[in-house]
Amino acid sequence: MGFYAKYVLPRAAHFLCSAKPIGRQREKVVPLAEGRVLEVGIGSGLNLPFYAAGKVQHLWGLDPSKELWARAQQAVAQAEFDVEFIEAAAEEIPLDDGSADTVLVTYTLCSISEILPALGEMRRVLKQGGQLIFCEHGTAPEEAVRRWQNRLNPIWKRVSGGCNLNLPVPSLLKQAGFKIRAMDTMYIPGWKPACFNYWGTAISS
Repeated sequence: MGFYAKYVLPRAAHFLCSAKPIGRQREKVVPLAEGRVLEVGIGSGLNLPFYAAGKVQHLWGLDPSKELWARAQQAVAQAEFDVEFIEAAAEEIPLDDGSADTVLVTYTLCSISEILPALGEMRRVLKQGGQLIFCEHGTAPEEAVRRWQNRLNPIWKRVSGGCNLNLPVPSLLKQAGFKIRAMDTMYIPGWKPACFNYWGTAISS
């Protein structure tokens, strides 16, 4: 891992994902999590303050970046439930089948290299009747914005640690075997090619 990936990207990711519009999105979805929760891409722990503590029995925080996790320690210390860090990629989640009541993924799918296998792993670790809670940025509805997303994506991906601007979130969830139960969409304030959000809940179909 180079200097940029190890030291610059974690700081940049924490700063960008701490923006107020993203925080308001987290506030909409994170409190829905309950029971045994797997958060995929816990990063620097920005979701931790938004969990409804009385609803969470245990939280597994999955992330391949120890550098980002080191930034989460203050939030972990303030959590009112057990938090267990798992240093691993989403494509190979080291949990048993049906381990989680809830899988939460926020602003993470865009940077997973093998997204369908990763979503398959999330589906595998969900118990029967459990729910996937998601909030992601992705493909915009307007053709003009999509053209810019597609043009800029190769460069953006290189400088942002693999983040994709043009992720077709609903179709990927369906391809991976999820049924979307509820979903909202909107542009949040910011740079338009990176700001069209999808959020909601899904179950195994």
